[in-house]
Amino acid sequence: MAMTVLWAGMAAAAVLCALATGRMPEVSAAAVEGAGAAVELALSMAGMLCLWMGVMEVMRRAGLAEKLSRLLRPALRRLYPAFAGDRAVMDSIAANVSANLLGLGNAATPLGLRAAQAMARRTPGVASDGLCMLVVCNTASIQLIPTTVASVRAAAGCQTPFDILPAVWLASTLSVAAGIVAAKLLARVWPA
Repeated sequence: MAMTVLWAGMAAAAVLCALATGRMPEVSAAAVEGAGAAVELALSMAGMLCLWMGVMEVMRRAGLAEKLSRLLRPALRRLYPAFAGDRAVMDSIAANVSANLLGLGNAATPLGLRAAQAMARRTPGVASDGLCMLVVCNTASIQLIPTTVASVRAAAGCQTPFDILPAVWLASTLSVAAGIVAAKLLARVWPA
């Protein structure tokens, strides 16, 4: 709701400023150009997302997603000790992390929601430490293959859209580490 009000307010302010300064034709032209660019971007990103969603499906069918999930379980048990014995929750979290590692935020979202719903059943109406950790890790997420950013760069005409990999790996690793440390510290300060 707040974002709707914010975006509507910004659009209204732009129109009012254009009317006040006599630049309404420029604002209209910019709106039409922006809409066209948005459609182009959406179509180019759809192709990249379809490719990587297909790769994820092939991985799932080949059993690689399950192997990646198994590989992640020891670390996830340490991050989510209250849910270490709940196989369904841990599988959802592992699948969410796997999708995020591959840069498939769209695929990761339903998996994260499933894990959050299962976690929330234990403490209805209260965000447990584990649920807060899930939100932090899902939001910061380490990305090995930043498909969305690469598709935006490719749509913008970049010849080497994946040359940002080292910077993405460093930034996402640092953001996840900072988020985990903050979540652990806050869990000690304000225990659930």
